[in-house]
Amino acid sequence: MSAVEHPEAAVGVTVVTTETRWARFRRRFRRQRWAIVALAYLFIVIVCALFAPWIAPQEPTDQSLSDSFAGMSGEYWLGADRLGRDTFSRLIFGARFSLLAGVQAVLVATVLGVPIGVVAGLVRGRIDAIASLVADAVLSIPAIVLALAIIGVLRPNLTNSMIAIGIVYAPRLFRVVRSAAISVSEETYIDAARASGVGMLTIARTHVVPNVLSPLLVQISLALGFAVLAEAGISFLGLGVQPPDASWGVMLGQGTPQLDKQPLLVVVPGAAIMLTVLAFNILGDGLNDSLGRETRRE
Repeated sequence: MSAVEHPEAAVGVTVVTTETRWARFRRRFRRQRWAIVALAYLFIVIVCALFAPWIAPQEPTDQSLSDSFAGMSGEYWLGADRLGRDTFSRLIFGARFSLLAGVQAVLVATVLGVPIGVVAGLVRGRIDAIASLVADAVLSIPAIVLALAIIGVLRPNLTNSMIAIGIVYAPRLFRVVRSAAISVSEETYIDAARASGVGMLTIARTHVVPNVLSPLLVQISLALGFAVLAEAGISFLGLGVQPPDASWGVMLGQGTPQLDKQPLLVVVPGAAIMLTVLAFNILGDGLNDSLGRETRRE
């Protein structure tokens, strides 16, 4: 909370107002101009993904071999690929798969990392040691290599790919939540709550979750960008979204052999991937600056 003196103080009356966390966050976030730009860009991408059938001028799988490698025109805004499919339409529909991939991966990482982190931070002891050892072991393996190994056991498709990416990212969320849980568990009011018979679930819900929410939101934003990039890489290798469905990674993989004939087939999905990942990272930085507790110039 923060106190603000109003003009009435000049006549001997001090009016003190309290500022909620949400109001303080909004005030700070409005100063993050690049984060606002990133949020606006992501909003446009989400709208395009949700309303792709109404925004895209053509179906992403419609073929016209007579228009193979067509350039930019009124019919093909961003040109056409080897099979005469509209690049712009495939880009719009590809946003669906790329964002869906990010959401699936983050959900898996959250389900695995957050509860285990809370339990490990509050209970400590052997449970914390084992969980931390497993997290360190997963983090020691390159993310894409581990994901490819998991996909090799499962059937290659988008869902299985994102389960693999979620498993890879779960240790990062585990560490954030565990650190917050340890910090909270060392407070005297937690000892008082335990002495009063308050259960661990109640302590986690009322004390740990509110304290971990801010850094968790930042990590989720970064995880979304990581998942979009990972999906593009896995689909580029043919282990993610399967043709004829269009994702940005699939478009990149199919367009690379035809780079000399139609550069837009690589430039367009590559730019979409780069801008989306960059937007998630900038948004994460903006959230970190707006949600942090450190002293700022108000």
